Amino acid sequence: MRFSASALLFDSDETLVSSLQSVRRVWSSWVESYGMTLEEAMARVEVHGRPAAEIAAALLPAGQVAEGLRRLADAEVADALAGGVVPVPGAAGLLASLPQDRWAVVTSSGRRVAETRLNQVGIHPKFLVTSDDDLTHYKPHPEPFLLAAERLGVDPSRCIVVEDAPAGLAAGRAAGMATIALTTTHRPDELDADVTVADLTAVSARVDEAGELEILVG
Repeated sequence: MRFSASALLFDSDETLVSSLQSVRRVWSSWVESYGMTLEEAMARVEVHGRPAAEIAAALLPAGQVAEGLRRLADAEVADALAGGVVPVPGAAGLLASLPQDRWAVVTSSGRRVAETRLNQVGIHPKFLVTSDDDLTHYKPHPEPFLLAAERLGVDPSRCIVVEDAPAGLAAGRAAGMATIALTTTHRPDELDADVTVADLTAVSARVDEAGELEILVG
């Protein structure tokens, strides 16, 4: 499939950087410190693609949330710095083919955690939208992607969202953007997107004569 676009908007975790094992290690230890197993915590609250602040607020007494979030972020950063993350296949090559002002990362992670994970795999976005930005709503609401398009100075309808999670894809569709889904965390039948691929080795890009991005998928 071929797309014409002005910009690509990427999720971070399991879209550009594979942090699944790191997340499982850190979150398992974190919830166990509060007397829960990871399975029990996941049964109480949906965790994938949601800001840590929302998850912590659902799991912990109000008086423990702030300290819990600090401990969690510290542990996530430490694990990433210790080599706990790797790039998603194809991420480096695709980003290298894109001008810096034609792509952004839009994640539900906090800025410190997101930047650490991305930087550890050699990804340094010029534009990064995180849960620490002044947002009223998070994925699956379109606001994070619309903010990214605004910062890039492009029409939302000329953006393509690249995501692995149903909530992120729903946010992209609600923003009026085309969507590419990666099956790094979900089965193809769980992902509602314009096109679905295994990873970013199936996606290539170039700037055409009109200055727009030509995206080839497949």
